[in-house]
Amino acid sequence: MDQGTFERQASAVLEDLFDRIDEELGDLIDADYEGGILTLRLSDGRTYLLNKHGPNREIWLSSPVSGAWHYAWDEGAGLWRSTRSAGEGPDNLHGLLTAELSEITGGDVDLED
Repeated sequence: MDQGTFERQASAVLEDLFDRIDEELGDLIDADYEGGILTLRLSDGRTYLLNKHGPNREIWLSSPVSGAWHYAWDEGAGLWRSTRSAGEGPDNLHGLLTAELSEITGGDVDLED
């Protein structure tokens, strides 16, 4: 993936996550997307940060639950896949956020479609 494609794709996924989380969980999570950084503030003060990392062409996630994650685009699967080894939790960005936000909010959050 070239740099321009990465920038467009990464921006689009972060914007989409912002819109979906704000719409679905706006009363439970303060979502903000500014300057290419998606910030999700939980009511207890914990914070998720997601941003593009251009040099590696990855999306980086800082989770107050599971720590730091890096995601690279997997063209074959059509998703942002974790660069960590298998078996350490959901292997894709949407899967991890779905699992963690569902547990935190006690709801049935679905960000995977």
